[in-house]
Amino acid sequence: MRSHVMPPPTHRELRKLVRKLGVAARPTEQKNALATLAALCCDPDNRVAIAAAGAIPDLVALLGPPFQAAVQRDAAAALMDLSANNDANQIAIAAAGAIPPLVRLLGRASSAVVQFNAAGALWDLSGNADNQFTIVAAGAIPLLVQLLGPGTSVGVQHYAAGALTCLAASAGNDVAIITAGAIPPLVQLLGGRDPSSGAAAGSRSINKYLWER
Repeated sequence: MRSHVMPPPTHRELRKLVRKLGVAARPTEQKNALATLAALCCDPDNRVAIAAAGAIPDLVALLGPPFQAAVQRDAAAALMDLSANNDANQIAIAAAGAIPPLVRLLGRASSAVVQFNAAGALWDLSGNADNQFTIVAAGAIPLLVQLLGPGTSVGVQHYAAGALTCLAASAGNDVAIITAGAIPPLVQLLGGRDPSSGAAAGSRSINKYLWER
């Protein structure tokens, strides 16, 4: 049986979806458009087109407290994928004001999935040197260190350790990370039962970096 490959969305189709993200859209329509865009962002070939369709500012707006956790979850997931290995999108996402709300979503009030997506997005964004300053200024370091703890899932620990690794590359951030108490949970992660886990690998990387500076 011949498989059917869906063609990539056109610019007009993407613009239609983006318009449905706006605050004037009906909640059901907004959620459906967001879910569709988040799914499309999983394909690297769609990410440039989605950004070009103007999705980034609307996705950032959906991170705010007026919106339900499910909306924040999907918006953070879309931004995480859009920022992956894409310098232009990383700059555009930060310029749209995404970093402070993403940092807030790291807090204990967020679900594990929301924390996972927010930490992943911040890890991607922290690959940009200018973004690192904004991330630290928004108070990310204590929250990322908190996510290294035993009450957090392996996936969240992995993304938190990855973000801290990138942040530690900037002068002064390594001291701030140590002062925030990162070393004990990193050492604890290194002693985990699964040394090949993503969290242990990310923790091993930052621990090595911090002690060799």
